[in-house]
Amino acid sequence: MAITFSDLHTEQGLKPVEEHLSGKTYISDDQLSLDDVKVYAAVLEKPGDGFPNVSKWYDCVASHLAKSFPGKAVGVKIGGGIAQSEAPKTEAPAAATGADADDDDDIDLFADETEDEKKAAEEREAARKDTKKPKESGKSSVLLDVKPWDDETDMKKLEEAVRSVQMPGLYWGASKLVPVGYGIKKLTIMMTIDDDLVSVDNLIEDHLTSEPNNEYIQSVDIVAFNKI
Repeated sequence: MAITFSDLHTEQGLKPVEEHLSGKTYISDDQLSLDDVKVYAAVLEKPGDGFPNVSKWYDCVASHLAKSFPGKAVGVKIGGGIAQSEAPKTEAPAAATGADADDDDDIDLFADETEDEKKAAEEREAARKDTKKPKESGKSSVLLDVKPWDDETDMKKLEEAVRSVQMPGLYWGASKLVPVGYGIKKLTIMMTIDDDLVSVDNLIEDHLTSEPNNEYIQSVDIVAFNKI
C-alpha cells in the first residue's frame, strides 16, 4: 500500500508523519532506508516539541548521515527570504510516476498506488490545468568531486571556497575528504538545486573553477545527478 506525505514544511503536513512513526524507529523498515532520506530532505528543519516522534526520528537520521561524512562541519546556514507559507513551490520534492508525473507536492514512498490515490492525483492535475497554474520547479540532488592542485593545497580553505558560492536555488549539504593517493585528498560534497534556477555546468565553470576559487580548486567532476 502506498504512503504519501505532503507539505512537510508545515505543521499540518507533519501530523501524518507523527502518527505514522508512533511505535516505529524508521519510515518503512526496521533500519534506515531511502524512504527516510527522502522524507528527511523534505523536512526543512527539526520539528518542535509538538512532534516528539518526528523529532526523535529526525535526530536518528541526522546521526546516521553524519557518520557517513566524517569531515568537520562549518555550520552552514541556508539563506533566502521565503516565508513558510510560500515554501511549497520549491521545497517539496516529487516522487511519482504515470498520471501523477507532474505532481511535485507529494513524496510517494512506494511504487504501487491505490485507485483512490491515482484518482486524487488526476483531480489535482485537472485543477492545475483549470487554474492555469505555472509548473513548479523541480529539484535535483548532485554529488560533486572537487580536486585540489596538489597535496599542499589547504583543503579547509578549498571547502570554504566551494561553500562561499551562494545563489538562489543552491543548497550545500554534507561533505567529506577522500584520499586519492600521494598524500592528495579530494572534497566530496552534496548539493541540492532548483533545476530552473541553477545550471550545474555554469556553476562549475563560472564560479567553482574560475577566479578567485581556482586558487584552490583544480577541477570539479559530477559524480551523481538525481532528480528528487
